[in-house]
Amino acid sequence: MRASTRIPALAIAGVLALTSLTACGGDSTSASGDKNDKVKIMVGGLDKVIYLPAMLTERLGYFKEEGVSVQLLTEPAGVQAETALVSGDVQGTVGFYDHTLDLQVKGKQVESVVQFSQAPGEVEIVSNEAAGEVRSAKDFKGKKLGVTGIGSSTDFLTKYLAVSSGVKTSEFTPVAVGAGQTFISALQQGSIEGGMTTDPTVATILDKKLGKILIDMRTPEGSKQALGGLYPSSSLYMQTEWVDSHKKTVQKLANAFVRTLKWMSTHSADEIAAKMPADYAQGGGKALYAQAIKSTLPMFTKDGVMPADGPATVERVLKAFNPNLKNAEVDLAKTYTTEFVEKAN
Repeated sequence: MRASTRIPALAIAGVLALTSLTACGGDSTSASGDKNDKVKIMVGGLDKVIYLPAMLTERLGYFKEEGVSVQLLTEPAGVQAETALVSGDVQGTVGFYDHTLDLQVKGKQVESVVQFSQAPGEVEIVSNEAAGEVRSAKDFKGKKLGVTGIGSSTDFLTKYLAVSSGVKTSEFTPVAVGAGQTFISALQQGSIEGGMTTDPTVATILDKKLGKILIDMRTPEGSKQALGGLYPSSSLYMQTEWVDSHKKTVQKLANAFVRTLKWMSTHSADEIAAKMPADYAQGGGKALYAQAIKSTLPMFTKDGVMPADGPATVERVLKAFNPNLKNAEVDLAKTYTTEFVEKAN
């Protein structure tokens, strides 16, 4: 049996409710998850292409068809979405799988129940002004590099790229600049020389000729080249204790998300873009948004199943720079489950 840890509920502020499938709100109170089936899910940036399955599942109507009422919420960075989960304010988080390892060594048992992706979907961008002196991660020394938030997955991956290239984490400065326009503004103003971000921010930067791609991890091939293997990233992760006591509800969520992943694998980027809210293009227009989706699509799984060697890659990457994890024993089997996606498939 999987061990579980009860996390006390703490209030957090600044949660923006973007949408709900029904007029009814509130948490599920049924021990079996079969009575109310109401779930709050915090997303580390609803308009990011890497987390696209969250909103797309709603737009396709799959939550409703599976009989679960989902309220999608958003925070600009994955680390803030993680906080909402462990505080008990939401029942699920759409964020990077690597947080489950980080939380385990902190005594919090969390697991991925649907694995959306097999690559980070992240891109290390360098400004035009810094492009001449920053040609690889070896040149990170002395630079200010943008991340969505300190302790976020972009922060984790930036540190790994630096350390694996011989640059100590103390030799460069991570700067929390979020994503979208805040990232772009920081790049334009010179607050950062480069940074890690995702589409559609990447597509906008390239379209406006504000920077260049230094490292591209939007495909499995790019992940292997930069990180030495497949790196499962965006996922639906939840507290193990909640999963174990709400299996019917979790199964409905898995069914809905797996249906979406299958739908994505059989439709074009233009068709996917047409289903999404118009403002997700971040001012770049429909064509540019569709191109952003096309560039990122290779990262997604087709069935929600964890890649076989993915957890080991994530553990190796995190242990390369994270002192909390370096000498810790991580039980990878407790950081994810395939129980629900196997039934969904």
